[in-house]
Amino acid sequence: MQHPLSSLAALIGLLLAVPLGLRLALGWSDPLGYLSDLGIAGLLVVLLQRRPWWLALPVLSVWCLMTLASVELVSAVGRLPSMADVHYLLDLQFLENSTGGGFAQPWLAAALASGLAFWLIARWAGRSKPAAGLPRHAWTVPALLLLVHGGVQYRYPSEEDPWRLFNLPHQLLVAGIGEGQARLEEWLEGDGADTPPRMAGLTRLDLDGRKLLPEPGRARNVLLVVLEGIPGAYVGVNRHALHSSYRENPMPHLSAWAERGMNTPDYVLHTHQTIRGLYSMLCGDYDKLDNGTPKGVEMLALTRRNQDCLPARLRKNGFATHYLQGAGLRFMAKDRIMPHIGFDTTLGREWFARPPYLDFPWGQDDKAFFEGALDYVGQLRRQERPWMLTLLTVGTHQPYSAPEEYLQRHDSPKRAAVGYLDDALGQFLTELERRGVLRDTLVIVTSDESHGIDGVRLASSWGFALVLAPERERLPRVKSGVYGHVDLSASVLDYFAFPVPASLSGRSLFRDYETGREIMSFTNGKLRYHDGRGTLTECDFQQRCRYYASEGFIAERATFLGQYGGKRARQIMSRAAALDSALLRTASNRRYQFGSPARIPLRAQVEDDWADNLIGAQYLEMPKGSHTRVRLTVRAVEPRQNAYILLKAKEFEQDVPLGLPTEMLVTPEQPLEMDFGFDNPESRKAFSFHLLGYGPGAIEISDFSVITELPGQAESLDEVADDDDARSS
Repeated sequence: MQHPLSSLAALIGLLLAVPLGLRLALGWSDPLGYLSDLGIAGLLVVLLQRRPWWLALPVLSVWCLMTLASVELVSAVGRLPSMADVHYLLDLQFLENSTGGGFAQPWLAAALASGLAFWLIARWAGRSKPAAGLPRHAWTVPALLLLVHGGVQYRYPSEEDPWRLFNLPHQLLVAGIGEGQARLEEWLEGDGADTPPRMAGLTRLDLDGRKLLPEPGRARNVLLVVLEGIPGAYVGVNRHALHSSYRENPMPHLSAWAERGMNTPDYVLHTHQTIRGLYSMLCGDYDKLDNGTPKGVEMLALTRRNQDCLPARLRKNGFATHYLQGAGLRFMAKDRIMPHIGFDTTLGREWFARPPYLDFPWGQDDKAFFEGALDYVGQLRRQERPWMLTLLTVGTHQPYSAPEEYLQRHDSPKRAAVGYLDDALGQFLTELERRGVLRDTLVIVTSDESHGIDGVRLASSWGFALVLAPERERLPRVKSGVYGHVDLSASVLDYFAFPVPASLSGRSLFRDYETGREIMSFTNGKLRYHDGRGTLTECDFQQRCRYYASEGFIAERATFLGQYGGKRARQIMSRAAALDSALLRTASNRRYQFGSPARIPLRAQVEDDWADNLIGAQYLEMPKGSHTRVRLTVRAVEPRQNAYILLKAKEFEQDVPLGLPTEMLVTPEQPLEMDFGFDNPESRKAFSFHLLGYGPGAIEISDFSVITELPGQAESLDEVADDDDARSS
């Protein structure tokens, strides 16, 4: 007997009609994308058509969540998830926090929920009848579609964004096959087939170019303004210089100011994540080009290399150094990293006395932030010492922050937040000029990372550096050459003619170079390497590298030359691995201390695991076969006030059970003291601790130690850190 047609129709409608409608609605209408949807939908229909509903339901639920979460991530940061992202894409709490409780495409959530419900109803109505069988070789149709997709991709590789070409299950399938193929090739060729990569072009300090200013710069102070997530394409000068097809002008005030300064259109962002971008620009080094422990956190174990970071070097030359951000400091350990690399004063959300204009979970809205920053600049100008101030905004981080009037004027919360930031930044720079700050201050406006632009090539790696110097009439409006965040520290020191430590990498923005340079980035799931001689190589999630003729790194288009894998591809990967391990060369033992004697006020209740996190132990990596110990000491600091503490762990944002009590009481008389450990049978990356607390009063976290050791390597951790530090220096 036949299964009711409504059941099969509901299944096809859910798995095929919704994705195809999604592509049409969002403009992701590439033929390969439709082919990918048809192939995956066909495979799932063949797999689930005759399976019991209780077995098919979890598969369909996961597919729905992955579809929804993928669209949300593309909408938020302009990239399709990678294999490592799947864990947190299925974490509903993370998804809700990242979207601010609302979806960028709410109709999709409704369509998926309705389709799943309709399929369940159809299956329940026909539960007494056996499901109809499909033709014996039905699986060959979707398999053939996917093979055609792969053949076209291999023969005619597309430069379109990955989400236009693949749906997420297809991408993960191809990534797994590619990884297996790469491992097989490596095994067949043997480890000895590879030679150590040449690294000098990526790591050397290059000050051999011709100076733009023959004498030291006239500025007395340094102001570094870091805008959350803003791509270089938002700056009009950059768009025109690179002949970009992106015609919109979402930040007219920033573009107008760019006409008055020096711009570097071909400016590379090396990776995603704020702490990694800050480390690169402030310490003259590539951060990890993967999901490993951020180098800023690793730097906490060193006591020499941190002295070569820009704030420390300026402090040695008499500057007062200050860091101010709109968000709380403890997430990603910026409360410890920033003082460690040389900032005399490190302040976050708690510094702002004025009430914000918006209630934003991550911190101060941009208008309130820049008004507070103006007050701070005024305080610095009353001092006798020259100063360096680094500012970091937060309003253009998803779920984005903007007043209602901006939301009404723009087509998305993201665009509204960008417009709100642009107005606030324009008012800030105008007021700096009115007060005379620009006459004696080197101002550099840049971004920590890029949230990408749909349809714009390399937008996820495209940054900008707007230089407003007292000598700006003697500087070019458009600076030629390829530069990136790794060059920023050397550039500032070179501007003042201060000695530049050899441990820094990169070139100076204030010099012209006759030759190209090597540079790398890892964004949107692709590792990119430019050899400085006209070739850009791009290695994707399929473990396949494609190379292009491209004069620079960021370009509107590039000429495809070919593709390769095997040993040649591994040479590209090995360069990234060498950069990743350049700071701490010993992979055995790691000790991090995230505690401090600071008094931490508690909220009445914990609202989410992210904004309320009380310590900065995020995105750690732990080698395979190692053991991790955690020591924790927390006490309440006010008499007769009880605090309640929770400790959670997440790997790729997915909860990891540690067997701890769900809630622990802390009083002034009875502090919380814990010492526990866990094994790492497989390597861990993006492993985060979330220490949460609620109640009246405040607490002190005097100790939060995370120690990871490999068996047989239990030497003194202090000696290990000193040894690594000496070699890094």
